Amino acid sequence: MVDSWVNSAERIGADLHVELAGPGGRRAALIRALREAVRGGRLPPGTRLPPYRSLAADLGVARNTVADAYAELVAEGWLTARQGSGTRVADRTEPLRPVQRTPVKAPPRARGPRHDLRQGTPDASSFPRAAWLTSYRRAVQQAPNEVFGPGDPAGRRELREALTEYLARARGVRTEPERIVICSGFAHALRLLFGPGSGLPRGPLAVEAYGLDFHRGLLAAAGVRTTPLPLDADGARVERLDRERAVLLTPAHQFPTGGPLHASRRTAVIDWARARGGVLLEDDYDGEFRYDRKPVGAVQGLDPERVIYLGSVSKSLSPALRLGWMVLPERYVDGVLAAKGEREAWASVLDQLSLADLIVSGAYDRHVRRMRQRYRGRRDRLVEALTAQAPHVEVTGVAAGLHAVLRLPPGTERSALKAAAWQGVALDGLASFRHPATDMTPEDGLVVGYATPPEHAYAAALDALCRILPPPNGRRRPALEWGAP
Repeated sequence: MVDSWVNSAERIGADLHVELAGPGGRRAALIRALREAVRGGRLPPGTRLPPYRSLAADLGVARNTVADAYAELVAEGWLTARQGSGTRVADRTEPLRPVQRTPVKAPPRARGPRHDLRQGTPDASSFPRAAWLTSYRRAVQQAPNEVFGPGDPAGRRELREALTEYLARARGVRTEPERIVICSGFAHALRLLFGPGSGLPRGPLAVEAYGLDFHRGLLAAAGVRTTPLPLDADGARVERLDRERAVLLTPAHQFPTGGPLHASRRTAVIDWARARGGVLLEDDYDGEFRYDRKPVGAVQGLDPERVIYLGSVSKSLSPALRLGWMVLPERYVDGVLAAKGEREAWASVLDQLSLADLIVSGAYDRHVRRMRQRYRGRRDRLVEALTAQAPHVEVTGVAAGLHAVLRLPPGTERSALKAAAWQGVALDGLASFRHPATDMTPEDGLVVGYATPPEHAYAAALDALCRILPPPNGRRRPALEWGAP
């Protein structure tokens, strides 16, 4: 029979597993096991071993058995024993027998882009560490004991109350805490909304002709067929809604082409939802960031019973936090909570409390205002660089958000992307966001995320971007000028 012991971290500072096996009794087995642990490197020099009494109790052996084993290993030089310091692994001058392992060849390290201008992420270096740490500490110190046990699938009440006030003030959302469900982001929200039992209308979902392929993939995996709505200068052409009973839009800032949904179309899509018994899913992915226009409120404020409002902190704070929310019509709350489950797919409760504190304290508003100014400055520098070095390239979608669209001459998008890869510039082509079933005429363009690079690298990223753009006539530049092989 093999006995084993796993020591608690509070005793020696690290977990340790010891097996007592083989001939010679338990004393001999313990000596062998400890000697092998030291020789093999599992017990490095300086590691403190548990007291005799603790180890004897855990192993079910006499205290003297452990004391004798320790004494013999001390005599052999494997261990040291000092008054007040306990028994520790000795610093041995002779080399330890190496553990035999099969050599494993390390995989080649992937080379990242020199300049990251991909859309979708904020400047990671701008995360408000001090403010978040203050809110986190305060949240933990003030949290009642029940916070550390099973909670509410809807999310912490503190955060839902803070969001009720903030979204009403900043985005014109009309709701109450009971109609907010916390999730881990937009993708998680889609999985819950289109999972079994959520209560959403079944059938095809209308989406904008340009959007994230990742989201379309999630919907397809859930068995949802998407039908594309064409876009123009006023946003999605909602008059093309047909037999669908649900539509997903980005009304505040169409992704990725830019621009808000026109007021008349906002009204029209609400009228359609009322007439069809349908629902609008409003993706407010970067509604906090607007620069040259009046604030555009949420469509949800026109009819809270016909709109599901979706938001997150992925753009305003960091996608690493995995915090988002759904503001639901009352009839969908129970179904979404049932789809979420009693204890599955929850966002961290402590992060929820920290975000609630960040909002209530005003630190979240201050951070958003500060980042709005910073991103506006970056947007301006992008436009200035293009005006100076590539005046023939039209820049659109820059009145709000964290990205811009550079309209290119027909037939030049693929060449520009090849040149970008050669120069180490990471960005996206407009074609990658196009719905495969749309009948819109394709346009060439680049989607440039100006929030992603750290501040010290932004100027170099803009220079590299301008180098990969096609010339006015759309013809390929010489290799050295164009940046391609």
